Amino acid sequence: MSSKIDRFHELHRAGCFVIPNPWDLGSARILGTLGFQAMATTSSGFAWTLGRRDNQVTLEEALAHLRTMAAAIEVPLNADFEGGFAVDPEGVARNVTAACATGIAGLSIEDSVKDGTGLYDFDLAVARVRAARAAIDKTGSRVVLTARTEFVGGDMSDRLKRLRAFAAEGADCLFAPGLKSIDEVRQVVDAVKPKPVNVLVGSDFTTVAELKAAGVRRISVGGALARTGWGAVIAAATEIAQNGTFAGLARAIPGADLQKRFF
Repeated sequence: MSSKIDRFHELHRAGCFVIPNPWDLGSARILGTLGFQAMATTSSGFAWTLGRRDNQVTLEEALAHLRTMAAAIEVPLNADFEGGFAVDPEGVARNVTAACATGIAGLSIEDSVKDGTGLYDFDLAVARVRAARAAIDKTGSRVVLTARTEFVGGDMSDRLKRLRAFAAEGADCLFAPGLKSIDEVRQVVDAVKPKPVNVLVGSDFTTVAELKAAGVRRISVGGALARTGWGAVIAAATEIAQNGTFAGLARAIPGADLQKRFF
């Protein structure tokens, strides 16, 4: 396991890499055939496989998912660990410790309140990252800590303040989902230099080359790959239900081609 963690640290030291987000064992194995150097779980994608909304998975379910995914792939796995499945720093520390024992190479902790109504108070958000850092250090695992601030009606100055504080508390990588332009990306990169930055891409607003030029070290896609798959299913099934036709199924990958990607 330490070799995967070492490799994950090395990926963050220079260059730019894409870390796609599988949502189950099958999607992880498919992505594993495409040459990606690392992967990350997606809380939303996993929740949808259980028929639930994002943030409705239990700690026990999340830990079991991480164990399954980490054991199944040969590259480092980063865990979307939501808000640490706790509010208080002590609870975050306890749960991060449990996550470090699942075989992951990294994990992210975010600062949004679970019901989506806003962000944790600044001091509490910083204390939660501090607790996660201390918990990882206590395990001796060197799991990569990504600290993530959400965008819930705030402005860039607040986001940058939080990211700088998270970096000062020992976050290895910084993450601010919802960036909409290369200018915003550059602001984040400049604010936390020399710490690496992860950018979430959920549409075609940019390219790997543009993000690399802006100084981004890591690119993830969150639940976008899962949404792409679900979108195809919904479109094809809606056509059958409403029109009685099957054109959507004709666009599916042939079963023989899909079979070749599994073992």
